[in-house]
Amino acid sequence: MNTIIRKSMLSVAGLAFAGGVFAGPIAAHANPVDAKPVAVAVQSAAPKPQGDQSHITLNDEQTANVKAIIAATKKAGLPERAAVISIATSLQESKLENLGHLGDKNDHDSLGLFQQRPTSGWGTPEQITDPAYSTTAFLKGLKQVDGWQDMALTDAAQTVQVSAYPDAYAQWEQQATDLVAQHWNS
Repeated sequence: MNTIIRKSMLSVAGLAFAGGVFAGPIAAHANPVDAKPVAVAVQSAAPKPQGDQSHITLNDEQTANVKAIIAATKKAGLPERAAVISIATSLQESKLENLGHLGDKNDHDSLGLFQQRPTSGWGTPEQITDPAYSTTAFLKGLKQVDGWQDMALTDAAQTVQVSAYPDAYAQWEQQATDLVAQHWNS
């Protein structure tokens, strides 16, 4: 799947280049009086969040979980983008609350910040409800996603999580980015 996406992106880039090569000579003969300034987009290190964004006010426990996710990301030697993806994923899955078994409201046997399942091989219930362990497990899955650094957040998160709601992660990207910016160096 990632190979298909990569080839598609290269095809689009090739078409854009070819279009520029052929249009270049034509554009060189354009009347400069009729020319209008063109806005140039500057690409930042992080992509712009997709779609409508959600935001919640965090309590002390949730803030501590943000810091635990960032610490585990740093310990794994991964960049801030990995922490953003992890925090956005946790915001969607648990609102950054380290959830135990929720009885009838439980989604199968999902637990912890990332709603990981012991029966799916994420670890024991005790491990999954340890923020450092669960983050490390999520990051291990993320590192196995080819090209995760350049993917849309929701695509990277979904590839690891395999959620029934694959597009839901995107709504948390701005808050996750802000939280990482606030706590990465603290």
